Parts: sequence; C-alpha cells; structure tokens
Amino acid sequence: MIERLPSPAPHELDALTSLWESSVRATHRFLVPEDIEFYRRMVREEALQAVELYVIRDNENGFAAFAGVEADMLEMLFVAPSVRGKGLGRKLIEYLVVHRGIRRVDVNEQNTQAVGFYARMGFRVASRDALDPSGRPYPILHLTL
Repeated sequence: MIERLPSPAPHELDALTSLWESSVRATHRFLVPEDIEFYRRMVREEALQAVELYVIRDNENGFAAFAGVEADMLEMLFVAPSVRGKGLGRKLIEYLVVHRGIRRVDVNEQNTQAVGFYARMGFRVASRDALDPSGRPYPILHLTL
C-alpha cells in the first residue's frame, strides 16, 4: 500500500536516508565514496524535506521503497536492495502518474538499470546534461512521458 508521508519525523528521515544509501550503493556503482557522502548529506538535510514523499512500508513498518515528487516531476525513487525486482518501483510510478500527474524524471545516464526501468515505464529522453546539478561529471538524462 502506498502512503503519503506528509511530515517525516527525524527517525523517519534517518530511515529514508539509510534506504537511499543502500539503494545507491547497489545501483550507482559509478559513484566514488566521497560522492556518496556528499549526496547523503544533501538528501538527508535538503532533498527529502523539499518533496512530497510517498512510501511503501515493509513488514516491520519500516520503508521498502519511497518516491519524492514536486509538481509533475519525480525527484527521486529508491527501492531497498532486498526487495528490488518485486514491482515496488513500478507500483510507485503507476500510482504517481495517475494520482499526482508526474510526467518528468531525471536519471543518471550511468545508472543503466534505472534508464531501462524508466524506458519500460514509458519515459523517453527529452534532453541531456553533461554534468549533474552539483556540477559533478555524472551526465543527467531528462525524461518525459
């Protein structure tokens, strides 16, 4: 079941940040450890609090997957490594397309699994930036439905 998490408590922000990090370590093999630490602080202190959060909980009432949305943009989508391939990302995307009207997402070009996932969900490349928003050498694909 998908739940909107309107105002995450500090322990929930910690849990979401931990899920983010485990997911990134499993999928973003192109990042170096210093980059992960840089982005981790940004995610915990800024990004998670700047979006509408939607979560899928695990059996222990923790988080199995989450998405962050702003306007018609999917700002983030992360799935715990232990439940990857079980359809949680698909479930979040389908829900957010219908109920939140998402039409855009940015993805690291080097995260080929995510690029393929979004393509299967119907997203197409609209443009590309050679650097990420932080100016780091990780090309970003801008996708639209």
